[in-house]
Amino acid sequence: MGFRSQSGSRRGAGQRFQKSQHEKAKAKGQKRKSDGKYLPEETSAPSPQEAANKALSGLSKLGTQTFALSPFSQYFDDWLVNLRNVLSEFESNPAISEDDQFIKDRSQIFLNAERELAEKRFNESALEEAAKTLSEENHRLVEIDAKFASKIKEIAQKRNSDIESLNKNVGDFEKELERTNQMKTSFFGFTKKAKARKQEEITRKLNAAKSELELAVQNFTVEQEKLHDEYEKSKQAVIEKVQNLEKTIEKLETDSSLEARQAACNALANAVNALLLRKPSS
Repeated sequence: MGFRSQSGSRRGAGQRFQKSQHEKAKAKGQKRKSDGKYLPEETSAPSPQEAANKALSGLSKLGTQTFALSPFSQYFDDWLVNLRNVLSEFESNPAISEDDQFIKDRSQIFLNAERELAEKRFNESALEEAAKTLSEENHRLVEIDAKFASKIKEIAQKRNSDIESLNKNVGDFEKELERTNQMKTSFFGFTKKAKARKQEEITRKLNAAKSELELAVQNFTVEQEKLHDEYEKSKQAVIEKVQNLEKTIEKLETDSSLEARQAACNALANAVNALLLRKPSS
């Protein structure tokens, strides 16, 4: 009985092993069938309207995009690339079939945008040059002031030196005339006639010295006024130029391309909507 029991035990173990192998094979087969039967569901392609909505959203963002710092033209190329990408994604969508009218409109809009941005780039470059010129003109104002102050000082020094010399001459003649006036006359020595002649001569020299002094003062005044007029004239011309440059450069703080970029995005949005109206979805 012990032997049969062992034999039965072995047969039972064999049956369990065969059953286990069979179940594994069956499960494997079922898995294969399951793999073949339950494939992932394909996502449905977006409708034309959905594709258009995505493009319109991208155009709206690009149309209101602001640039951080001047020069703003440094952002133009990237902005145009992004704009083209939005349209390329829209056109490459299987649900979209662009027609000749759309292609024509889109091409013209891009040409207009590129031309306007190129003009903005040129203007901005001119503004940068204006900023450089403004710096030079401000430096020129400083030089004009320094040159005028130096000239005034030079004239003052020459005037003081010349007038001092002329004043000395006047003073000497006045003293000489005073001494002559105090000289006594005699019939056989310094006669009244000789004294009168000497007084007349000294008086003439004194008057000439005074006239020379007065003329020198006038000349220095005229020269100083002329110098001041030239200074004011040249300085005013530079100041007006500086003021005009400052007004021009104020535009550097504003992105003048925003209006043109908004217009391009709006025009492209209209072209997208018009395409959908011409080719309604089935």
